[in-house]
Amino acid sequence: MIWLPPSAFVSPEFLIRAATERWELTGAARLRRRVFVDEQRLFTGHDRDGIDQLALPLVAISTLAAEPAEVVGTVRIHEPAPGIWWGSRLAVAEDHRRVGRLGAELIRLAVSTATGRGAREFHAHVQIQNVPLFRRLHWQVIDEVMLHGVPHAHMLASLPHYPPIPDPAIGWSARASARRR
Repeated sequence: MIWLPPSAFVSPEFLIRAATERWELTGAARLRRRVFVDEQRLFTGHDRDGIDQLALPLVAISTLAAEPAEVVGTVRIHEPAPGIWWGSRLAVAEDHRRVGRLGAELIRLAVSTATGRGAREFHAHVQIQNVPLFRRLHWQVIDEVMLHGVPHAHMLASLPHYPPIPDPAIGWSARASARRR
């Protein structure tokens, strides 16, 4: 038998859905802090802002024995004007980035949720290194901006590629797939 440290284990299945339980919301906040404060150092102390009061948090949850276990991915969406939606704070836990599709699944849930709520546009400010992922998912760059001292692309989703989801709390399950290096 081969022993693997706990950090080497990646769940083979994930739940992709709106965060509705307190532990999911806490897990999303903890993950954002780990990624944006501790790892990327974009913020000091925390990354919370006024958008959090309006936003719908979405999560990717690892499973253990087919039961929800831990928040390993998150993004938030909000509608600042009728029909105009934004996604922000997309984060995937470092030891789950090699899964290769959690970010894409969260993006799909984000845009499809907004489409289900009447979105006419869906925008995001995307760190430059993530632009290729968004392009593969039918987004286009419309501008370049600096945010928190880091270059970002202002991107716009092509909504016809995102069928409406009426209830993001139901979500779906996604199987792990190894990312090619």
